[in-house]
Amino acid sequence: MAILHPERVSGVVTMGIPYIHDPAPIELLPSGFYFVRWQQPGRAEADFSRFDVKTVVRSIYILFSGSELQVAAEGQEIMDLVDPSTPLPPWFSEEDLAAYAALYEKSGFRFPMQIPYVKMNKSFDVTSSVTDPKVEAPALLIMGEKDYVFKFPFMADYIKSGKVKEYVPGLEVVYLPEGTHFVQEQSPEEVNQILLAFLSKVGSCAGN
Repeated sequence: MAILHPERVSGVVTMGIPYIHDPAPIELLPSGFYFVRWQQPGRAEADFSRFDVKTVVRSIYILFSGSELQVAAEGQEIMDLVDPSTPLPPWFSEEDLAAYAALYEKSGFRFPMQIPYVKMNKSFDVTSSVTDPKVEAPALLIMGEKDYVFKFPFMADYIKSGKVKEYVPGLEVVYLPEGTHFVQEQSPEEVNQILLAFLSKVGSCAGN
C-alpha cells in the first residue's frame, strides 16, 4: 500500500521484520529451516495436524520467542524441535494461550501460513512492476535485540548498517534490549509508548 498508493498512507509501522525488497535467495537457507519448510504448500498444516491446536500455539511461542533459528534435521518436522517440558515465556500466560488457541480452533492455520510463507515469493510481489520501490512515508521498525530474525542471512547487516533505508528513507529503528520476536506481547506498555510517540510525530507532520 505504501508503495503502490503512497497518497493513502501517513505512516508505516512494522515489528520484528523490516521491509525487504529482495529477500535472501532460498538457496542460502538450510533445507530444514522453518521458513523453507513452511513455504512448501501443506507442509506446516500436516506438521500441525499431529497435535491439538493448543499444543501447536504453545510450541510456536516456545520456539520463536528465543534467539536461535529453528532448523529441523532430515526426517524431522519443525514441531518436533519443541521439548514439551519447556515452559511458556514468562510474558505469555496460560490464559493467553487458551485465548489464542480458541481463535485458531475456529480459523485453523491455513490462512495465517499463506502470506508470510507460502506466497512470499516473486510471483506474489505486487510491487514487482514498480521501477524504484520505496516507502516514502515516515516509517518505524521496532526490533527486539534478541530476535532470532537477526540471524537470518544478511538481516543484521541489512538493518543495522542502514541499508534498509535505501528502500525506506524515512525509517526510524527502535531496539528493545531484551526484546524477542514478539516484542508487542513481551513489552506491550513500552511498545505502546513508542507507537504513540511515532503517531504523534506523524500527525504533527501531516498537520503542517
